[in-house]
Amino acid sequence: MKWLDRTLITAPYCYGLCYSEKEFHKELRRMRVARSEWPQFIGLGNNASADATTHLFTLKNKNSAAIVCVGNSRGKSREQIYALLTHEAVHIWQYIKKNLGEDDPSHEFEAYAIQAITQNLTTAYFGRKKS
Repeated sequence: MKWLDRTLITAPYCYGLCYSEKEFHKELRRMRVARSEWPQFIGLGNNASADATTHLFTLKNKNSAAIVCVGNSRGKSREQIYALLTHEAVHIWQYIKKNLGEDDPSHEFEAYAIQAITQNLTTAYFGRKKS
């Protein structure tokens, strides 16, 4: 699990990328999330076939964290991975925006925020896959 740069949106908002259920559970333990509150690694509700899921947490220290869990991506093109991670970046942005109480951010601020989050997610994803 690697926590990603948050220079555009600073603390108390953290986000990271997980590639396996084992890694996800390790991070939940580290964050002291009660086992009874552990969500599924991938898929929520009726979307059990999802390729990725963003989980949102408010921690005991009042900081907020988002963990993007990515499942098996075999057979997916680079473009499909970019689209998938952009989708999850929008969820992170929506979470941050809501917690900031920012109902109507400027279009440029919103675009730059989603761009920065997407870039961090894709850099982490493709950097991890090479190692």
